[in-house]
Amino acid sequence: MLLRTVVIVVVVAIVALFVVVVVVVVVVVVVVVVVVVVVVVTVVVVVVVVVVVVVVVAIVVVIAVVEVVYMCSSVVVVVVVVVVVAVVLHNVFL
Repeated sequence: MLLRTVVIVVVVAIVALFVVVVVVVVVVVVVVVVVVVVVVVTVVVVVVVVVVVVVVVAIVVVIAVVEVVYMCSSVVVVVVVVVVVAVVLHNVFL
């Protein structure tokens, strides 16, 4: 009778230990998976934000360069027109 009780206690203890080990392993795996997913999502979000910022800055720089070129070309046209008008008026009045 005592031997049977000892065997039952030992078997229950081994099963309980096995259950605890399985639960701990499952919890560790879940935590590792969650951490990896969070890290991957964070990296993806950071990369997307950096790409968006770079694209926006590139678009702003291109627009600024086009505006400067347009303004400079307008200034050149105005200067050429003023010089031509001045030359024509100078020739007319001489």
